Amino acid sequence: MITVTPAAARQILIAAEQAGMEEPLLRIAARFDDDTDELEIGMGFDDRREQDEEIRSEGVILLVSPTSRVPLEGTVLDYVETAPDEFRFVFGRDPQHED
Repeated sequence: MITVTPAAARQILIAAEQAGMEEPLLRIAARFDDDTDELEIGMGFDDRREQDEEIRSEGVILLVSPTSRVPLEGTVLDYVETAPDEFRFVFGRDPQHED
């Protein structure tokens, strides 16, 4: 399960409102880089696809494809201050999630 923090949800919903979206659907995609074996995660507003799983967290609807589901299990999407007056989305692991 992927979770969204309240701070991340606020920013996602603000961006969706600014884009004029009635029902914002945020796709979260993940894959392992073949060269580095690191998990690469991307996100963006998208349309539903037949095989997508929909996850609702903090009022945000997330779309996850079957191939991204396992790598994203236990992931938390947050919006944090990374430097004074610099904010960005970050993906982390839920410490309570067991692999």
